[in-house]
Amino acid sequence: MSPKAKVGLVVLVCAAPLVLGWLAYEFRWGAGQAGNYGELLAPRPVGGPLEPLRGKWVIVVFDTAACAAACERKLYVARQVRRAQGADAERMERLWALTDAGKPRADLLAAIEGSHLAAARGEWVKAFPGDAAASIYLVDPLGNLMMRFPGDPEPAKMIKDLQRLLKYSRFG
Repeated sequence: MSPKAKVGLVVLVCAAPLVLGWLAYEFRWGAGQAGNYGELLAPRPVGGPLEPLRGKWVIVVFDTAACAAACERKLYVARQVRRAQGADAERMERLWALTDAGKPRADLLAAIEGSHLAAARGEWVKAFPGDAAASIYLVDPLGNLMMRFPGDPEPAKMIKDLQRLLKYSRFG
């Protein structure tokens, strides 16, 4: 191999990462889904019954007091997701916002011990977009609504999102 060929090969090897990086950026190679499972929402302040919970991450579930199977699953997932945070579980709270005037069953209240209950009435409910009962929401320690999960979530993905948030958050 001639010296010119060797120099050309060295230049090619050194330039290849730069050229490939530029091409990947320019043509969005590998650009796929976001790394988070929950849908990030434009932050908006939420008050009402969430005011006393400021300083904590709050998982908010909206549903009726009668609480059908889907509602029970949302409450169960919220409880388990919080517990799965280990030592960081103390940085989180759960709020069940009752969308009617009924009273939840005693056995259900015992199963979700530690959850806060509130009536889903007033101005604070308007901060939650879409059909509130079809989602699980996350409110940050500053009192801002910031994320929405599906009403029938995959708990492992939800846990991963929350672990990442709690790891990198200086609040709460």
